[in-house]
Amino acid sequence: MFARFAYAPHRLGYCGPAETSDLRAESGERVRAAARHFTGAWPYLQVMSRMTGIADPLDHRLVESYWLGGGVGAELDPSAFVTELLTVIGPATGNYWKYLTQDALAGEAAADHCFHVFGIYPWTRLLGRGGDQPIRVLDSCRISWGTVTARRGNELTVLRRRLRFAGSRLFLGSPESVPVRVWEGGFSAVPEAAPGQLVALHWDSLCGPLTLPQTRSLAVATARQLRVTNRRLAR
Repeated sequence: MFARFAYAPHRLGYCGPAETSDLRAESGERVRAAARHFTGAWPYLQVMSRMTGIADPLDHRLVESYWLGGGVGAELDPSAFVTELLTVIGPATGNYWKYLTQDALAGEAAADHCFHVFGIYPWTRLLGRGGDQPIRVLDSCRISWGTVTARRGNELTVLRRRLRFAGSRLFLGSPESVPVRVWEGGFSAVPEAAPGQLVALHWDSLCGPLTLPQTRSLAVATARQLRVTNRRLAR
């Protein structure tokens, strides 16, 4: 699951090791070695592992909770979690992201990727100042969900809601159809994707099938993060 969700940003060169084939490998050890190079996801999984007592950072319970919200990560105390997280990522960021303090992140923290996108990365702080780029990055980097409505060969049509920004407020727009490839770079997270199927998207790429409970968890985590981020933006 880690490989499926991490493959798209890795293929684009945003994070992870230089060798992309590691995430396409059947070898669990090669995926495990590659995962340690993801400076975004790996610290979360390390902290979640320590705080839950689940020894393996790549345990499916932790990975699913990180990418989709809900699950074991949602049971962690947000304040304690962000304190632990900042001890891991703080030395790596130095003075570059000076806003990364426990006080500044109070009320926003969650042990999931949605918090990382909207709370840790700087892009929400550039909204309204950087043209369309901040909203494009935020919408691509978050894990979104949609329903496959058609498939023709290697191309799917997926109905999903894009992220919008207006009046100093982030929100999900009305559902719209977007094209998504089944196979990219010799890799497919859902090769059997078919109309009617719920799927997850990351950087406009297919990254996994979703069950109804998983979709609900992702929707709830996204709604929560938009709500707390909008409170900060309003201030």
